[in-house]
Amino acid sequence: MSRARSQPAAHTTEFARAERAAKSILARTKLRPRVAVVLGSGLGGFAERLAGATRIPYAKISGFPRPGATGHAGRLVLGTLDDVALAVMQGRAHLYEGYSARELGFPLRVLGRMGIRAVVLTNAAGAIHPDFRMGSLVLIRDHINLMGENPLTGANDERFGPRFPDLSHAYSQDCRQMALAEAQRLGISLHEGVYAAFRGPSYETPAEIRFLRTIGADLVGMSTVPEAIVARHMGIQVLAISSVANAAADLQNQGIDHAQVLAAGALVEERLTALFRAVLPRIAAEETQ
Repeated sequence: MSRARSQPAAHTTEFARAERAAKSILARTKLRPRVAVVLGSGLGGFAERLAGATRIPYAKISGFPRPGATGHAGRLVLGTLDDVALAVMQGRAHLYEGYSARELGFPLRVLGRMGIRAVVLTNAAGAIHPDFRMGSLVLIRDHINLMGENPLTGANDERFGPRFPDLSHAYSQDCRQMALAEAQRLGISLHEGVYAAFRGPSYETPAEIRFLRTIGADLVGMSTVPEAIVARHMGIQVLAISSVANAAADLQNQGIDHAQVLAAGALVEERLTALFRAVLPRIAAEETQ
């Protein structure tokens, strides 16, 4: 059998695997969430606030990549926040752990088959824009994929989405406007910016930061983009928020380490939770109409 004829069977299997995983998750709860949240480095505490929670380790979900980085618990939490049903990924895996971009997108495939229609992606990022400081919250309005991989590479299964998905509006303008309006009402400072994604695990050099600034990036990190692409491929609305963990390499005299990332997560947790409490019900209401 030729390679061209064998590829669709492999990706039909991906669809079937996503379907089976979704059914196994839904069998554990009566909730049928329409909104999901993916929690990045140091931001996992939000999942502990859900009421009536069902917690499923990624190891118990077939096909879910298991994170190895500190600050990523590796659990799917299904519960409610102020009566809004949510599916919350408490941590994520990364390209630098040896996974492919397609493997990193698989949890979004499963969420989509569960009925999720909007996802909020969060991450810890380095600031390139000089106005962003440690602890700043930044809405991602666009991204630059410098990971060297795209999660849609390979044969396309039309049941997931089209061969060539449009990313002109990868990050929902409507959801961003909701977030900005609620942040203003709550008195929470919320910036907007362009996120550049490298595969890591090393942090960027000063020369790389100067390059990123030249091409229009405001933030840099090692995640989020594969999930955003897969979500949009499936027609899932995306809102993404970065927690600024540090100034970029050419903007500070001290070194950069993962402890800063975790500390930044603790710094923003209360503000991010307040923003979630205001925004998630509005997104959920839109997706149930």
